[in-house]
Amino acid sequence: MAEKSRRAFLKEGVAALAAATFVPKVVYAKGQTEADKHSFSVTPAGNYDVIVCGGGPAGFIAATAAARQGAKTALIEKYGFLGGMATAGFVTPLSVFAFKGDLVIGGIPWDFVKRLEAMGGAFIEWPKANVDFDVELYKLCAQRMVLENGVSMLMHTSLIGCEMDGKRIRKVFVENKNGIEALTAKVFIDTTGDGDLAHMAGVPMQKNPDGELQPASFCFILSDVDTESDLLKKCMYHNGINGPSQCRPVREKLMKLKEAGEDIPDFGGPWFNNVLHKGSVAVNITRIATNSCDNRDFTRAECQLREDIFKFTDLLKKNFKEFKDCYVSACAPQAGIRESRRIVGVHTVTAEEYVNAYHYEDSISRGIHPIDIHASKGTSQTRIDLKQPAYVPYRALIAADFPNLLVAGRCISTDRQALASLRVQGSCMGTGQAAGAAAAMSVQSGKAVQNINTDALVSILKKWGAVL
Repeated sequence: MAEKSRRAFLKEGVAALAAATFVPKVVYAKGQTEADKHSFSVTPAGNYDVIVCGGGPAGFIAATAAARQGAKTALIEKYGFLGGMATAGFVTPLSVFAFKGDLVIGGIPWDFVKRLEAMGGAFIEWPKANVDFDVELYKLCAQRMVLENGVSMLMHTSLIGCEMDGKRIRKVFVENKNGIEALTAKVFIDTTGDGDLAHMAGVPMQKNPDGELQPASFCFILSDVDTESDLLKKCMYHNGINGPSQCRPVREKLMKLKEAGEDIPDFGGPWFNNVLHKGSVAVNITRIATNSCDNRDFTRAECQLREDIFKFTDLLKKNFKEFKDCYVSACAPQAGIRESRRIVGVHTVTAEEYVNAYHYEDSISRGIHPIDIHASKGTSQTRIDLKQPAYVPYRALIAADFPNLLVAGRCISTDRQALASLRVQGSCMGTGQAAGAAAAMSVQSGKAVQNINTDALVSILKKWGAVL
């Protein structure tokens, strides 16, 4: 075909395609009527005693706890691995399990830590018992713990809705490669971090008076770093013995560059964290104001943060000999979230109660991490150290009128200041343990989650090793 004819043929073909109207072929489920053709088919996919939505630190511990109490349990997780902010966010270390060398968070969470340590995947930094970890061994350890307790795992599965009978959740709807599926249970636990199931069910949410949320941070791993240098050895560990974990020399240099007019994005810390591999560190430095419950806004934020990751890496390479040969070996699957939705529970933990270690008659978990509020813009941070371990009541895990729903982790009922401590992973594991045990008790007794025997719940938790 002559070149002129070829160009004319292609031009005519493109014009024809542009003018054409395509009707996609839709395959309908067998037995659907004409009226059904524009709806999706939903497949019943299981009936359980307890369904846990979210496989992060609170979620996989909650599922393990419920199953240990004899409940037929399923765990729904959107990623193909467990661990939440630990493994999907590279948030390390796991904070905080002890106060002055004495455990504050015990039971199943501490069983997990000790098991991970035995696998070579954890380094416990006493006296605070912050836990440095290997991300991949964490995933494996959590998976083994859940499966050994007989939990059904639905991975790569997104929660997309729920069906209500008044204020009672009848079933949840999920989506995965099998299509849209419906799962029923007697009791549900929301450990999504963002309170997704509670929000779908209509549970009221806390309002921040100023509307501000703590920023997200996109953590990443740098390799070919001189982790044996004085600069890194003094700040990589978070035991409170070797000085602040925040790397002050790097912070001061970045602040000077910013003051000199260099384009430095907003940042926190920085914190360089041990990942148990010589030459590699997890880096927590980026920050951006965003709402993780707004898909478009969170997408925008992550795109900007990914740019910032490589900008900060270049700055480190150019300004510090310890990083001169470094490279980004991994970015977390998602940005880490400090704050989003929190339920309005039967009781809301206040900062005053928390700082003063108020002991509730239904105390089911503890917390000892500082109240730690990162500014959504700029580089500042507010920190209040606790003088003694705080408590969390069972009533913060339940909403008043929802008889078969518990929450655990970051979405429990707290004010903004108390959340700034309780959001960390050790505390999330503690509330997850309590939620799992309580859910199983609700199933076995046939009582609403508001009416279970909290004295009996505390006895179970203490038997497991919880420090209450």
